[in-house]
Amino acid sequence: MAFHSVPFDSLSLNPFTKLGQDWALVTAGDQNDFNTMTVSWGALGFIWGKPTVTIYIRPQRYTKEFLDRGDTFTLSFYPADQKPVLGYLGKASGRDENKVEKSGLTPYFAGGTVCFEEAELVFVCRKLSRTTLSPDGFLDPSIDGRWYPEKDYHDMYIAEITDVLVKD
Repeated sequence: MAFHSVPFDSLSLNPFTKLGQDWALVTAGDQNDFNTMTVSWGALGFIWGKPTVTIYIRPQRYTKEFLDRGDTFTLSFYPADQKPVLGYLGKASGRDENKVEKSGLTPYFAGGTVCFEEAELVFVCRKLSRTTLSPDGFLDPSIDGRWYPEKDYHDMYIAEITDVLVKD
C-alpha cells in the first residue's frame, strides 16, 4: 500500500480526539534501525512560521534514543481497529523484544525515516526544538505530584511537518 502527499492545510481533523483518544505512533530511526512508541500527549499547530507537531517523551523510553540521534521522525495515525496494536506498542519496549515484528505492522520508509503501511495519516517531521520540562515551570503545583512521582520529566519536542502522507 502506498501513500501520497497532501498539503497540510487540506486536512480536516480534530486534534483533541486524534491525539488524546485515538492515539498515534512516534517512530524514529531509519530503515536499518528504528523504534516506535504510542503517544497520546501532543499538539498540532503553527509556530515559527511553520506547521508543527509537539510531542512529549519521557527519558526512559527507548524510542527517545532514536529520536535524539536523528533529525526526523514520523507521527502516524491509524484506523480504530489498530487500537489494540497501539496499546501493545505503548507498553512493550523495543529494548526487550522486537515489538514491531510482534505487532504485525509493516514498516514503510518515507522522508528518511519510518512509518507503517497500516497508517491512515502520517506527518513526516523535522525537529526544531527540544526542551526538558521542569517543575520550576509548572504554575499548577499538582502537575508535579500527579504526573511526575518518579521525577522523570518529559522532553518536549517541537517539529516542523515537512510532509503529510495519506493512503492512496
